[in-house]
Amino acid sequence: MKKQNSRRTAVKQLLAAGAGIALAPTAGLAAEKSAASNTMKGNINHSVCRWTYGHLSLDQLCVAAKEIGIKAIDLVGPKEWDVLKKHDLDSSMCNGAEINLVHGFNNTTYHQKLIENYSAMIPLVAKAGYKNLICFSGNRDGMDDETGLQNSVIGLKKILGLAEKHGVVLTMELLNSRVDHKDYMCDRSVWGIELCKRLGSENFKLLYDIYHMQIDEGDVIRSIQNNHVYYGHYHTAGNPGRHELDENQELNYPAIMRAIHATGFKGYVAQEFIPTATDKIASLRNAVTLCDI
Repeated sequence: MKKQNSRRTAVKQLLAAGAGIALAPTAGLAAEKSAASNTMKGNINHSVCRWTYGHLSLDQLCVAAKEIGIKAIDLVGPKEWDVLKKHDLDSSMCNGAEINLVHGFNNTTYHQKLIENYSAMIPLVAKAGYKNLICFSGNRDGMDDETGLQNSVIGLKKILGLAEKHGVVLTMELLNSRVDHKDYMCDRSVWGIELCKRLGSENFKLLYDIYHMQIDEGDVIRSIQNNHVYYGHYHTAGNPGRHELDENQELNYPAIMRAIHATGFKGYVAQEFIPTATDKIASLRNAVTLCDI
C-alpha cells in the first residue's frame, strides 16, 4: 500500500459504501466487552478511524471496538450512521461533505461546491446527535499562506453561522506535507491556529494529528499544552511508518495522552495507524491500552 494515497483511496471507497454485513457477537465477545468497559480508566475517550480497518465491515469493526472498550468510530458518513447507532457507538468525527483532501477551503474555485455540501451536511450531523464534521484546507497549488488563509476565512464564514446554529464543530485536519500529503496547506499548527483566530468561533477547531505534526513540526507535547484551546480532536499513529504504536516508533504516547488529559480535554482520541500485524485487532487493543492513561 502506498502511504501517500492509502487514506485518500480508502476514504473514497468508504464514502461510496453502504452498511456492511452484520456480524453477531459471540457470548465470549460479549463477556470480554463488559470486562473491557470496566477496565477503561475514563481519562481518554477512545475512538478508531474507519478507513484503517477497511478489511472489516463496519459491523465487524463495531463489535471489535465495543469488545476493546472503544466508544466511537471516526470518519463515518451518513450512509453508515445507522450501523453505529445499532452498536451504541458515537460518530466521533463525521465526514462526507468534503470534496477530497486536496480541494479545500483555501481555493475559492471550490467554495460553491463546498458550501453546498456543508450546508446540507451540517443539519444532518446535528439531527443524528453528532458534533464534529471534518474539513480540509486543500493543497497550495502555488498559493501563498496568506492568500490561503484569506480564502479559507471567506469560505468558512459562509457556513460557520449554520454550524453555530446546529451546535456542529467544523474541524480542519492538520496533515503533514513532507511525507504523506505533498503540498497540503494546513500542514503546520501555526497556520491552523491563525485560521482559528481569524474565524473567532468555538465551532471551528483543528484536528491535531499527532503523527502528522511529529513529521512536520515535532514538539508535540508543548504544542498541546500551549495551543489545546484550538484543538478539538486528536489522531494517533506510530512514526515513522504510520503503523502500530509499538517499540519501533518514536512517539511516547502515554506521555502525550497525559498531556492531553491535563488540558481538561473531553473529546475523542482516535487511533489512525495502519496495522501491519497479522492480528490487526490485537494491534488496536494494544494501542488503546497504551493510550488509556
